[in-house]
Amino acid sequence: MNLTKYYLYARKSTEDEDRQVMSIEAQLSELEQFAKREKILIKERFIESKSAKAPGRIKFNKMVEKIYESSEPVGILAWHPDRLARNSVDGGQVIYLIDMHKIAALRFPTFWFEPTPQGLFMLQVAFGQSKYYSDNLSENVKRGMRQKLRRGEWLNIAPVGYVNNPRTRNIEPDPVKAKIIRVIYEEFAAGKHSLESARYRLGFFGLVSRSGTVLGKSAVQRILSNPVYTGRIVSKGETYQGSFEPLIGNELFEAVQKQLTQRSKPRKSRHKHDFPFTGLFTCGECGGAITAQYGKGNGGTYVYYRCSKKFGKCSQPYLRDELMLKQIRGLLQKVSLPEGWGSAAFTQLERWEEEERGKLQSFAQKQAHTLTETQTKLDKLVNGFLDGIIEKETYLKKKDELIKRKIELEQQKTHFGQRVKIWVEPMREWLETAHKAGKLVFSNDYPDMKQILEKIGTNRQVIDKKVGVAFVLPFDSLLRAKALWEQEGGYGEGKKKGLPPKFEESPVVSG
Repeated sequence: MNLTKYYLYARKSTEDEDRQVMSIEAQLSELEQFAKREKILIKERFIESKSAKAPGRIKFNKMVEKIYESSEPVGILAWHPDRLARNSVDGGQVIYLIDMHKIAALRFPTFWFEPTPQGLFMLQVAFGQSKYYSDNLSENVKRGMRQKLRRGEWLNIAPVGYVNNPRTRNIEPDPVKAKIIRVIYEEFAAGKHSLESARYRLGFFGLVSRSGTVLGKSAVQRILSNPVYTGRIVSKGETYQGSFEPLIGNELFEAVQKQLTQRSKPRKSRHKHDFPFTGLFTCGECGGAITAQYGKGNGGTYVYYRCSKKFGKCSQPYLRDELMLKQIRGLLQKVSLPEGWGSAAFTQLERWEEEERGKLQSFAQKQAHTLTETQTKLDKLVNGFLDGIIEKETYLKKKDELIKRKIELEQQKTHFGQRVKIWVEPMREWLETAHKAGKLVFSNDYPDMKQILEKIGTNRQVIDKKVGVAFVLPFDSLLRAKALWEQEGGYGEGKKKGLPPKFEESPVVSG
């Protein structure tokens, strides 16, 4: 039997580099059989799961300390030299201990070694090969990641709103969460939320943490400031164009960033009672806000609207809520579409929409030309950087600008038909608002009434128990059109059928 006592060392990294290496259990089994066959006496076993790319392994260092402290030379039994070291520091320690005669033997089932100059040379070569493999593998992984980024593929776990697709090795919109992300971006950009209210809004939609609790404000801020939703990947300060579907446009993203910089504290509502029309009107005498309160009289409790008298004394009387509601219904009636006008107006709008789409064909062609020019500039920029002509800082800044511009152009090219919204959608919204106003006349949906009034009129005042507004464009044009229609007898036969005036002559459209 070999009188030298051996330390058995087995290691398997948890990192990708060692996936092909047999498990620790398999190593131990092979080493135990090898020791029995070769009559090797194992003094102690050192087992750990850690990468050997860098110094700092606890079990390995403990084994080295014991070798230094040992009064007699010892041996090491391992599966292969790369189990002992994959870096120059640990490999150098093993070689040095052999030179000091602290290590008398190294035994490997897969590698022959003897403590001679030739054996030490071969051991150094084995350690060098292990380090080269480790370094090369690391560089290959980094190169692969850079290539994935150039292809626009997401590297990690999908962000909220996306799911990982193992087949394409990329991300794609989650059928439900993607819609939630779009909604929260739109609402936040419209100023409807602070970070505090946004987290509860996401919770309402079912977007919560892994533990089932409402997301924290920091998590919501990360969602609202992540450029991935616009189709961009930012890695180590460099921007790449993603090959996955964006959830929002750059314009909406920038609007949210602007809101984030403006909102530092959550808003707190001062409304403690259900007074639906507070904050809607001001006093026509002193300019103070119209507030509300409960009052008792005639055997019951009533709601009264009154001047807050913020600017001093005011002689305006109280106004009962049912009287205010009756006058509000009258205001909505003024801007509602008469019977028969709606269908004719929407039909004409569809004609104009078709005409605009034809005009936008040339616009789309120009966009395609600009997109080609942008891609050419991007290619030249990359080539200039690779050739060493352009500094890295200038390259990264200009590349980010060109990537943003390219994404914007591609989105415009894909959805160029939506450019009709520049004027068609506001007009459609106006017609729909007027149509909705007519329905609200016979409704008790007070929040919608308030919202419509805020949209259709300014200078909303209450004076002498009378409610008034200054109708804005194009709603004041609708009032004039209705008056003209009535004045001229509804354009003859058209009035009997409830039809509106001809659009090409009507101040409704010109308004």
